Parts: sequence; structure tokens; C-alpha cells
Amino acid sequence: MANLNQFDAIVVGSGMSGGWAAKELTGSGLRTLLLERGRNVMHVTDYPTANLNPWEFPHRGQVTLETKQAYSVASRNYAFYEGSAHFYAKDSENPYIQDKPYDWIQGNQVGGRSLLWGRQTQRWSDFDFTGPARDGFAVDWPIRYADLAPWYSYVEKFAGISGNRDGLATLPDGEFLPPHQMSCVETYFTQQMSQKFPDRPVVIGRVAHLTKPNPIHTKQGRAQCQHRTLCERGCPFGGYYSSNSSTIPWAMNTGKLTLRPDSVVHSVIYDEKKNRATGVRVVDAHTGQMTEYYARVLFLNASALNTNKLLLNSTSSRFPAGLGNDNGLMGKFMAFHSYRGRVTAQYDGFPDSTTWGRRPNSSYIPRFRNVHKQETSGPASRFLRGYASTFNASRPAQVDRSGFGADLKERMTSYTPGPWQVSSGMMGETIPKEVSTVRLDPTLTDHWGVPLLRVSVAYDDNDEKMLHDFWEQLSEMYDQAGFTNIKTHDTGRLPGSENHEMGGVRMGRDPKTSLLNKWNQLHACKNVFVTDGACMASTSTQNPSLTYMALTARAANYAVRQLKRGDL
Repeated sequence: MANLNQFDAIVVGSGMSGGWAAKELTGSGLRTLLLERGRNVMHVTDYPTANLNPWEFPHRGQVTLETKQAYSVASRNYAFYEGSAHFYAKDSENPYIQDKPYDWIQGNQVGGRSLLWGRQTQRWSDFDFTGPARDGFAVDWPIRYADLAPWYSYVEKFAGISGNRDGLATLPDGEFLPPHQMSCVETYFTQQMSQKFPDRPVVIGRVAHLTKPNPIHTKQGRAQCQHRTLCERGCPFGGYYSSNSSTIPWAMNTGKLTLRPDSVVHSVIYDEKKNRATGVRVVDAHTGQMTEYYARVLFLNASALNTNKLLLNSTSSRFPAGLGNDNGLMGKFMAFHSYRGRVTAQYDGFPDSTTWGRRPNSSYIPRFRNVHKQETSGPASRFLRGYASTFNASRPAQVDRSGFGADLKERMTSYTPGPWQVSSGMMGETIPKEVSTVRLDPTLTDHWGVPLLRVSVAYDDNDEKMLHDFWEQLSEMYDQAGFTNIKTHDTGRLPGSENHEMGGVRMGRDPKTSLLNKWNQLHACKNVFVTDGACMASTSTQNPSLTYMALTARAANYAVRQLKRGDL
């Protein structure tokens, strides 16, 4: 009689990378168990606010004080409002301890934060993969761009990425669907930068939206993006990539996937006689009952902080400090992206033009600081790595909101565009440091008996210098383009609030200085793979999700080959 708790593979987490692990493993014929700590969310049917009009929300899109208090962390996220709140985790559902202020944003449901991500997708270049080796901070990546390039192509074709082939060494081209169009002011700015700052190209943003679906996308049941820009509510058209609309249904159609929501993974089971992991302990989120599931290979994709938490809690006499943690580095060298910088201005040109329709992206300025050499110098201005930036232009309406009654209603219905407003947002690379840590609290636990995670991650002097450099450089670029009323802003966003937490179980060449090898396997436990943000050795200035997807597809296909050879 078959053991109903026995599988070929187990995947922990159903978000961005977990969906890809499930797709690849089931596609190779492996009976796969996909575990998700949150509730089930079915594509289309479980997007309750997807088609609501603004006046159909009880509070017109705003959240009540009671809701804001229940979601005190999540409510600081850029996409949180009345139409998306149901896809975020309440504070009570995600307790943790902030040794330093940190916004840990979670989406506890099938699909995870793939329902909430910003969908911006850029490849890394070798400037990113060689960054730590060049400046000596963090640990050298065990792979280079050439190792990941074919896997970038593989996932791009399936997910559907809109973009333009720009021929930039710092931002490799991909397998693109037709690009979105720049506005006239964005095109003007691009031309000005090519003349005055030729090393600072401006390109249209690359984004995971189906501008023109290919047969592989229609086979997934997805349709063209409608450009509603209501993405964080869930897209019933499948116009943008998510686990719910793409990889999970694809894996389910193989007949090899078992999906178990409401399943909190407590720890990984390690067999000291076999020198391998044999399964996981799972707590039912509602009943508290613990069940063990077994498999030959495990993929941990619970998101960076949760994967660190899971491995640290997976102790045994062989691994008293956490599974695979022989060197004591697990939970250390955490990093993130800094979104604190913003620059705004006004442009008085193109008075006879405005924008038409909506677009799910902005224009994009790839990193241009410290790329080919360490160009910032001096104690007051020297910082490591660099930043990328958005660039967006629009003409908000000028509306006289004074008064009340019929006159106010009449004025509100008339559209008079004001001058062009331009803005840029910074995405800065932070340096993984040993003092940036997550660790288990020795006494406090959550509802399911899992120790609470203590997070000690903060900005440092490098981040402050980078922020000021961003303000200076973008202000100069704006000035040279003829923009006026230039202002700089500190958004005050805390570490974590951008959803790009990374590190703690980093890849590397040497088991003494890293936890994972070039195939994302734990050095000390070869049948456990980590391919979410926890595996990252550095953060670059690109959005990370595309790299997670490529790393996952690459590792899963390697795991299948190893299983077939009998090496796992």
C-alpha cells in the first residue's frame, strides 16, 4: 500500500520561486508536494476586488484605522489599500521581533507575493555577479552571467516579459514581448541624457506583462494585459505573471502535484544515518496537528526570512545550529534594496501633449555609478556599488477643489492638465554584512510552536552616502534636461518594505564561507535546495524576482538529473 505522505519532491512555499520549482519538478515526472502556510487562492475565482469600481469599495479604497492597526507593518507597503489588503498578512499572522526597525511584508496565501510584486524584471549582468569579488565585500558568487543566461531565456519565454532590446552591457537583453511606449517627455529626457550623459542610458522598463501573448501563454490560459494597473488585486486575465495564473496550474495539469495550503512547515527532518534530509514536519494552521511528509529532494522557497527561519529551526545532533549550518553563517549577511531616494521636478515643455491610457511600468535608468571602476572617492562621498532609478513623466489634472455642492461637482468633472511632473525613485544596492542578521528567539514562539524570528537589519553609512549621491546626480541630470522646481525626498521606507529581502543562506564556492554551492544545494546536505531570496550573495540594483525564477529552474533541472543518476 502506498504511503500517502511519501513524495518524490517537496517544495516549501508557493510564491515566485516555489511555483517554478513545482512546475519544473512535476514536468520531469516527479510526484511533488507543494506546501503553503497560508490559505488557498484560486486564479480568477479568488480575486474578490479585481473588477470593483472605486465607488463599490466601502471606504473608497482607503483602509479603516482598525485595519491599519491590524496590518501596521503591511500597511506601509506601497501596494496596500482596501482593494489589496486581503493578500497581505496581518501582524497577528506573522509575528516577529524587530531588534532594529524592519518591515517584513508577507503574503500568506497560495501564490504568495507573486500576487503583489511590482513585476519589474531585469537580468543581472556580470558587473553584478562579480561585484563582491571586485570590491571584497560579501563572498564571490559561484556563478556568472553565462551560467544563468539560458535560464533567464527559459523563464522569460514562459512568464512573458515586455521590453526593448537596448544592447547594454549593464542590462543584458532578454526574450521580449513588444515594449511599452515612452511618453514624449520620457523620450525627450532619453535624448538629452544620450547627449549630455552618454554613460547614463534611459530605457523603457522591462515588465512581466503580456503585451502580445505567444502560444505558450494562451496555453496557460492567460490573455493580453488590459493595462488596468489594478494588478495588486489579482489579475483575472492572467495579463501579468503570477504563480496562480501560470506555474501552479501548469504543474497541476501534469497530475503530479499535490497542493496543501494552511500548512506551516515547522522543520526539516534529517536522518543522521543516511546523511540526508528525508522530509518535513508540518503543522496544520487551523488544528495545530503535526504531520510528517517525506521525499527524496526538498526545495525551500518560503521567502528569504522564512527560509532562514525554517533552516535555523531544523536542528539535530548533527546540526545543532540549524540544518547545514556548520560554519555558523546562517542568518547572517542579510541585505535588501534601499528605496529611500526620490527626486521630483517640473517641465514646461510639450504643452500640447499628454499621456494616454495606463502603463504598468516606468522608464528605467540602469546603474551608472561604480560600474567599471570605483569612481566615488573621499571619506565624505565614497560608497560601494550603486543604484538604479525609475523615471516617469505625467500631467496631473489641475482641479479647483474649493467650495462645495454643484459648483464643486462641475469643477471636478472638468479636466485641465497641469504642467508635466517628472519623478525618479532610487533602488540602491546594500552590502551584506555579518552584523545584519536574523536569528531565532530562544524562548518566544508563534501560534504553531515555531520560534519567533529576531531581525537585526539596518541602513549603514554606505547607504547614506549612496542616497546623497543619488540626490546629487539625478538633480544634475534633471537640471541639464531643463527641468525646474527640482526637489529631493527621503521616503523614509524601512529595510524590508520593498519586498526584496535577501541573504542568510548565501551561495558560494567555499563551504567555510557560504551555505550553498553553485547549484543552490546545501553544502552539508545535498538533497536540500534553496532558490528563493535567501540564496543571494549580493543584491545588485536590479529587481530580484527574475533571477530567483532562473536560479530555481536551473537548480530543479539539475536536481532531476541527479535523481535520475542516483546521486540524490
